[in-house]
Amino acid sequence: MIKALTRGEKGIEMSKPRLKELQDAGVSIWLDDLSRPRIAELPQLISDGVSGVTTNPTIFAGAFKDMSAYGDLLAGVKGQPTAEVIRALMCADVRDACKVFAPVFDATKGYDGRVSIEVEPGLAHDADATITQAAELAQQVGEPNVLIKIPATVEGLTAVRATIAAGISVNVTLIFSLERYRGVMDAYLSGLEDAVVAGRDISNIHSVASFFVSRVDTEIDKRLTAIGTPEALALKGKTAVANARAAYGEYLSVFQSDRFKALQAKGANQQRPLWASTGTKDPAYPDTLYVADLVASPCVNTMPEATLQAFADHGEVTGDTITPNIMSARAILGGLGAVGVDYSDVTAFLEADGVAKFVASWDDLVSAVEGALS
Repeated sequence: MIKALTRGEKGIEMSKPRLKELQDAGVSIWLDDLSRPRIAELPQLISDGVSGVTTNPTIFAGAFKDMSAYGDLLAGVKGQPTAEVIRALMCADVRDACKVFAPVFDATKGYDGRVSIEVEPGLAHDADATITQAAELAQQVGEPNVLIKIPATVEGLTAVRATIAAGISVNVTLIFSLERYRGVMDAYLSGLEDAVVAGRDISNIHSVASFFVSRVDTEIDKRLTAIGTPEALALKGKTAVANARAAYGEYLSVFQSDRFKALQAKGANQQRPLWASTGTKDPAYPDTLYVADLVASPCVNTMPEATLQAFADHGEVTGDTITPNIMSARAILGGLGAVGVDYSDVTAFLEADGVAKFVASWDDLVSAVEGALS
């Protein structure tokens, strides 16, 4: 189990001002973790600066390794198909977390206080099934501050548009490339336009776009090391931040456009960039790298506990670290091809690998629940 963030320990409580500085710079701090025991800790986390939670199949696979906390819930769903049991348990945790975050949601008029739940990863390339399950999850959780996570596959973009058009708020996940991110933003705006035509109040529809960070460095650094030239090695550890900064440039272009302004006049909310996978995987890099170097408003950074504690302990906020560096970020991405790294190949691999990892985690979920039910 993940160690609890308790009052008085070195970390959150003792270094809270650092998180306040991050918030003041326009970054919403969300925790990338949830379990039944964690729900009891959420009020303290909220007081420490956490304003939302994200989940995914891997997080729930870890949470469900110890099913002892789910005794009463399990008893109520015995006899149902395993997939339905899993959804019932996940929805119960997300529902309870949504209730804890309800005051944040109300105080920020839906901007924060959000809890995400993801559609089954095996549906990543089935738009119709994703649309159906997104609606089912929203109804099953039944709380206004839930975000339904949909992967940004080609088929997922179709599902995002339809789900937004139906008035359901969405966290679009597993975004790695700038091209796909542009598609994500277009799907969101198209969904809003469809909702307007259908006569919906679009002011209550919210969305974030989860742009993955550390995995980009992990894969590209591996390729740069294999190439081994001085020019290639000089780019190590730079691509993930550059990719996210360039994505923020795309965000500014779209949400300052006439197309969005026309929707904004009807009550539309911006789809905020969310930096995901922000735990540093290479110990040679600072453990706060993907937080400190990605500060701008209005962004979300969803952090695993270790990264949250690290930033609370020794993170530094030096103002906007994205906007002044967008041009140089684009130059770094442009330099990848010159040293022999195919950016499109990397991002396509990472998307496929991300879906595969979540499918594997879903299989772990199935095994854990079947074991508890046997």
